[in-house]
Amino acid sequence: MSVANPSEVQATFCATLVDEWVRAGLRDVVVCPGSRSTPLALALHARPELTCHVRIDERSAAFFALGVALASKTPVAILVTSGTAAAELHAAVAEADLAQVPLIVITADRPPELRNVGAPQTIIQTGLYGSMVRGAVEPGVARADAMRSWRPLAARLWRVAAGLDGSAPGPVHLNASFIEPLVATPRELPEARADGDMWTYAPATPAVRSAIDVAGGKVMCVVGAGVSPALVQELWSLDWLVVGDATTNHTLPYVDPLLRDDALAARLRPDLVVRIGGLAASKVLGERLRTWGTRVVGYTGAGPLADPDGLLSDRLPGLPDVRATQLRGDSAYVYEWAGLSRLVGERLSLLDVEAFNEITVARRVVHVAGELGASLVVGSSMPIRDVEWWSPSRITSTFANRGANGIDGITSTIRGVSTVATTIGFVGDVTFLHDVSGLVDGAVAHSCVIVVADNSGGGIFNFLPQAQVLDEPAFEEMFGTPRGIDLASVATAFGHHATRVTSVDELEAALRAGAERPGVSVVVAAVPERRANVALHASLTAAVPSWVS
Repeated sequence: MSVANPSEVQATFCATLVDEWVRAGLRDVVVCPGSRSTPLALALHARPELTCHVRIDERSAAFFALGVALASKTPVAILVTSGTAAAELHAAVAEADLAQVPLIVITADRPPELRNVGAPQTIIQTGLYGSMVRGAVEPGVARADAMRSWRPLAARLWRVAAGLDGSAPGPVHLNASFIEPLVATPRELPEARADGDMWTYAPATPAVRSAIDVAGGKVMCVVGAGVSPALVQELWSLDWLVVGDATTNHTLPYVDPLLRDDALAARLRPDLVVRIGGLAASKVLGERLRTWGTRVVGYTGAGPLADPDGLLSDRLPGLPDVRATQLRGDSAYVYEWAGLSRLVGERLSLLDVEAFNEITVARRVVHVAGELGASLVVGSSMPIRDVEWWSPSRITSTFANRGANGIDGITSTIRGVSTVATTIGFVGDVTFLHDVSGLVDGAVAHSCVIVVADNSGGGIFNFLPQAQVLDEPAFEEMFGTPRGIDLASVATAFGHHATRVTSVDELEAALRAGAERPGVSVVVAAVPERRANVALHASLTAAVPSWVS
């Protein structure tokens, strides 16, 4: 056999990486067109086991990959060319880091001799994502004498991304240097491990179970991202009150509005707070945890515990041991909370048929998603808060980019989730416009409905001090940022179905029709202007104590 030339070596290197990832379980890759990334793009395209999602905007593509990984709970690879294309991934890498989403980020690069000499489409990509990645590898131009290291390299990237090394899952970075010619045929691949020798991909040791003595007291368990529906049910079985963020299933709804009343908050004070997973969006809950002065214990088995207020007195390994009798709480406390929550829900259900506003839209989106069994993706700012505070308990898979809490890339994330299941997204108009390039590319495997609460601007700012201290023109220019764009026309311009709704009946009909329709449907909900939403929140908050008295 003739000696392989350098281009054939790098083609074989790429084919080997892809072969190892396919053996590990890779099924979805997101590829952005580019020249320097050609060797890996061809290797990915050659594998029938893979679904290649080709998208032209790297920033959108990265959030799309994030959505696929969120829904599939499996590492997803994204490949881009050199230069600023690599920089476009940075925001999604930050989100994947903080939200513990497994991504294999592959940036193509020029060989070392073409760096720092003015070669086109070349930036410093070494360490580009800093500490935001779980690991960064730069193997240099592929060499035949390093062939034995190629499969271990791919396996290591997969293990670290998937969290199979004992650490939390998250993004990893491969910066791969390629030389020209970029197109070549791979030679024979280095031998893979025997099929029975798959220990490299064995899951990490399951989380340990531990217990504390709650002495039959009133236990409030605050759960967030990373906590599964099965774990929530276990926590309820301990006679604990389980409250959560918008992404958690089967947690008690309406906790935030109940805790806004000082008398109710004093009456409902727990003896112990247990925290598992991410933080809720509710500042009210956070403030009550501070002022109650209750002991706060955290379990680390669902991922790192954020503790910005320094409230955690103990960090326990793993998860609560549901078999431990000393973990049993006070069932009367749980029943009291459940009764109050039910009363709030009943009154809100009556209001649903009387008005059409942002809270009603959030509630009906959650309700219909549950009825249809559709995945739900909630945007940041007001949608995430209206779902968490005012909506019924979620009973279907719910996602949100709450690692970094940004509004960027949400449309793309929604579309990524829809490659796995029928999906309903709920966002604001600014969020929708911010990621309008997410509407450009690619078909989706399942129906995708994006509901946009159109209140002409950034609604959350009207709840902040800026709205009170600035005169209206200055506030609108700098924070409200109304754009006056017909959002339905934007969607139809990209070839999607779009409709504008002004009532609950129209919204529900559009949601159900969209869930049956192939492709993307955009439902623009014409809600009242932003100041009316502030007044609505205030009036409901004032009414809640009378509803439960």
